[in-house]
Amino acid sequence: MSRIVPKGKTTPLAVDDLPHAVKILVAGGFGTGKTTFVSTISEITPFHTEETLTRASIGIDDTSGVELKATTTVAMDFGRITIRDRLDLFLFGTPGQDRFWFMWDELAAGALCAVVLIDTRRLSVSFPSIDYFERRGLPFVVAVNSFAGSRTYPVETVRAALDLNDDVPVLICDARQRRSVKELLISALEHALAIEERSLSPERASQLS
Repeated sequence: MSRIVPKGKTTPLAVDDLPHAVKILVAGGFGTGKTTFVSTISEITPFHTEETLTRASIGIDDTSGVELKATTTVAMDFGRITIRDRLDLFLFGTPGQDRFWFMWDELAAGALCAVVLIDTRRLSVSFPSIDYFERRGLPFVVAVNSFAGSRTYPVETVRAALDLNDDVPVLICDARQRRSVKELLISALEHALAIEERSLSPERASQLS
């Protein structure tokens, strides 16, 4: 994650301190709602690189629980939203299949933080995304996406099932609802700012307290 502390800043960090353009990754396993998430919030026509699932993907793509899904992202989803005056968020949705892992480092370059979408019916498909951001040291929040027919679990139950650190936010989200997605993105920004502030030197941190 790049440094975001403005020169001469002597007050606690806030969203207003962010650069004019911020890159956020939207990740998660196959069929967890990444394309829907980006499409719901984007103020521009989203860019998608989707292909139709074929019989050639049998044994490669795990479609358990999403058997009716007919397409898959093969490179990325891209969208943009203006959160407030002069603050644009550029959203990059990652492909959900293991065979596209070679693209992740390039997509993650320059990102401030990430959102990891999960489906409580298929938690395991999002484990690799969580592991990736933990290894990379990129701040992320976990978004429990609401799907028809899925059970609702307490946040702490989800946290324990994913074996997350206590400081990783676990939030409820409906990727079909614009307000829900926007609130989730703001929470991700605030989490990244909190991580940045904690990483400052003791002297610098005392100036911001």
